[in-house]
Amino acid sequence: MRHVFAPLIALCFGAGMLAAQEDDAPSMMERGAQQFLEGLLLEMEPALEGMRGFIDEMGPALTKLMGEIEDWSVYEAPEILPNGDIIIRRKPDELPDAEVSPQIEL
Repeated sequence: MRHVFAPLIALCFGAGMLAAQEDDAPSMMERGAQQFLEGLLLEMEPALEGMRGFIDEMGPALTKLMGEIEDWSVYEAPEILPNGDIIIRRKPDELPDAEVSPQIEL
C-alpha cells in the first residue's frame, strides 16, 4: 500500500512547489520535477484503476464486516491459509468467566 501513497505525496509536494513560485517562468528544476511527477502518475494509473475496482467490489462486504465487529483488539492478526482463505481468530481469553476464582479481602 505504501507504493501507492508515495507518488501521491510526491505529486502534492510538486504541486506545492509550483504554486509557491512567484514568477511566471518555471525553472529547469521545476520543469524536471513536473515531468517526473507526470511520468510517475502515468505509471501509477493502472494500479490506481485496479484499486478502484477492488474498492467497488469489496467495499460493501468490508462495510458490513466493520459494522459487525465492535472491538478489533480482541482478534489476532489475519492469517492466510495455503488455499487462499483468510482467517481472523479471536484471541483466547486469559481465564473463562466460569474459572475465575473469587477474591476474598481480609
